[in-house]
Amino acid sequence: MRKKKESKHRILILGASGFLGGAIYKELCSYFRTFGTYNISNKSLEKNKHFFQYNIEEDDIYEILDIVKPTIIVSALRGDFAAQFIAHKHLAEYVFSTKIKILFLSSANVFDAYSKYPSYELDKTYSNSIYGHFKIKIENMLLRLPKKQVAILRLPMVFGAQSPRVLEINQNIKEKIPVEVFPNLIMNATNDSKLTQQIHYIINRNKTGIFHLGSTDLVHHDDFIKEIIKSLELKNAIYKQVFTTNDDRYLAVIPKYNLLPKNLQLLSQEILTELEI
Repeated sequence: MRKKKESKHRILILGASGFLGGAIYKELCSYFRTFGTYNISNKSLEKNKHFFQYNIEEDDIYEILDIVKPTIIVSALRGDFAAQFIAHKHLAEYVFSTKIKILFLSSANVFDAYSKYPSYELDKTYSNSIYGHFKIKIENMLLRLPKKQVAILRLPMVFGAQSPRVLEINQNIKEKIPVEVFPNLIMNATNDSKLTQQIHYIINRNKTGIFHLGSTDLVHHDDFIKEIIKSLELKNAIYKQVFTTNDDRYLAVIPKYNLLPKNLQLLSQEILTELEI
């Protein structure tokens, strides 16, 4: 029964060939009619009728929207910021005119100018970085749409066995390259498996608004990276300590108002435990 009921949605994941987009696709494709886009030519994806090649700088997103006719769009796009902005402008127009819903993967960097404390869902965004500014611009554009059509999902650093961050740590240790750690950075984190379950729940329960999808506890970046290396049983790591400031600084998106059920909340220890398996 459950599968039948959930298949009412047609979901389009933009950036489905990336690490997070791919994880979201895997989580949703058994329950919904799920489609995805990929950028670089890929033989196996070309054969898959549910995937469309989409180059953000050259292609028009409307063509794919016309074919898929999604009821929900999940944006996990990466790439040129200016091209992404234009694509999201088109997406916002489409979402508004068709009365469908968009889930946008944003970042803790929308708060990177506030270094004295963690950030909650209703805090005002303020960033010093180009990346943070770009995410704020898209958030603001989407937040002008009717409330029931938008979910902004702000993510902290994402770890997971196949995540770019963990793969890079592995690679660096293998090649005897120092692993960068930020001793003064206090943050929270998440992993792909919990994040995809949270997104599934948000879609299923038709939730909207701003979500902070990070662990409910805080960790020091340097300690956490060392714990990850321990969990992966990697030997002979060399560390390079990077001090951007003399004081502790926070880059954490903590959930406070838009809380998900207990089983979908996450502690940083669970990320480490999963890496040990």
